[in-house]
Amino acid sequence: MKKIKDDYNAWAYQYDNNINPTRDLDKTVTKESLSNIDFSNVLELGCGSGKNTEWLITRANKLVGLDFSASMLDLARNKIPSKKVTFINADLNEKWPVNNNSFDLATINLTLEHIEILDHIFNSMFMKLTKDGKCFVCELHPKKQLAGSKARFEENGTEIVLDVFQHSEQDYIQSAEKAGFNLLAKEDWYDNEKDIPRLISFLFEKPK
Repeated sequence: MKKIKDDYNAWAYQYDNNINPTRDLDKTVTKESLSNIDFSNVLELGCGSGKNTEWLITRANKLVGLDFSASMLDLARNKIPSKKVTFINADLNEKWPVNNNSFDLATINLTLEHIEILDHIFNSMFMKLTKDGKCFVCELHPKKQLAGSKARFEENGTEIVLDVFQHSEQDYIQSAEKAGFNLLAKEDWYDNEKDIPRLISFLFEKPK
């Protein structure tokens, strides 16, 4: 996990500016998937540089963003100096420094590919959400992973490929349902490569 954290810290200075179709599609997917859902208190997991935070706070009264990369969080704080937002440096594999039953939406984007054990993440999201709270997940599509796609960037002419774990569609669904969530929606998202979807998204709900 330390290597992944170090890689994201190194990537931070160029993350928002380099060519990254996965990052760009993820922003579109998040807006399209959540635009018709009401929410006010958001827990954004793996918030990174704040690429989705900017839109989420246009709809929310409060947002807490967690990320293990201090450099990414520095970008987010400089980009989004809103009093509605609190950014916290935290490892999602450990206990999260936020209260239970406090959020009506939890989001996690392009992060679970770096998490080996999904159960802790879904169990923790379930505890942090209020009843009827929604959980939105958007990740690199398993088919895209199998085709060799991974998070990567260049630093001083050297390609850095981040460590990832392979999760199937059913891995996500089974882990979420085991935690207590109900699946509301699942969708594949394409860009220019029509034969292989780039991203997959899930919307789960914590029952009343």
